Amino acid sequence: MADLADFEALVPQDHGLVVMTVIGPDGRIRPSVVNAGVIDHPITGARVAAVVIHGRARKLAHLRARPRAAVVLRAGWRWAGVEGPAEISGPDDPTEGIGPERLRLLLREIFTAAGGTHEDFDEYDRVMAAERRAAVLIAPDRVFG
Repeated sequence: MADLADFEALVPQDHGLVVMTVIGPDGRIRPSVVNAGVIDHPITGARVAAVVIHGRARKLAHLRARPRAAVVLRAGWRWAGVEGPAEISGPDDPTEGIGPERLRLLLREIFTAAGGTHEDFDEYDRVMAAERRAAVLIAPDRVFG
């Protein structure tokens, strides 16, 4: 079995592009493509896979009801996946210990961990707030690849 470092090593090779799966209300798997990175959990310090999700995305509703997710990435013939419980922190999903300022910085941290760059982080922050973006942190119960 792989570990989170194996997943993290592949992130920069394809801009953190992953397939994220959540479970829909009918029990079916709901895949989508997002960017992911690996960060330290903002409260516990444990390493987690992390993504930023648009506030109106259906996957947030699915995660609220069934807080478990998987992300899988590949680079050439190498690949790795992370599966585990998911935590949401955002304007519509307040988390104790993560206020508005910490959330603003957390969204930036995830974006850059996934390989993102931006010329104007003030504009980035404005867009994230306007879109009610949320951080999704996936604790690695299982890492494979």
